[in-house]
Amino acid sequence: MVTKPGPDPRATLCGGLPDRYLTPEDLASLLAVPVETVYAWRRKRTGPPGFRVGKHLRYDPAAVHAWITQLAAQDAA
Repeated sequence: MVTKPGPDPRATLCGGLPDRYLTPEDLASLLAVPVETVYAWRRKRTGPPGFRVGKHLRYDPAAVHAWITQLAAQDAA
């Protein structure tokens, strides 16, 4: 009997975002922007909210999704 593989543990939620916290590199890759842009958004407080885990910067996929939704709504207006 052939079984189909189960869902990938790295499966996505929030409209295609991973179900784990994102690194700045992940966010840059996801949005197709340079990593420097992600850090500039953080300095200017214009990007998605991030948080530190020790010295590591992380982004909550749900917060990134909300930020993208907000940008899309502003663009549509």
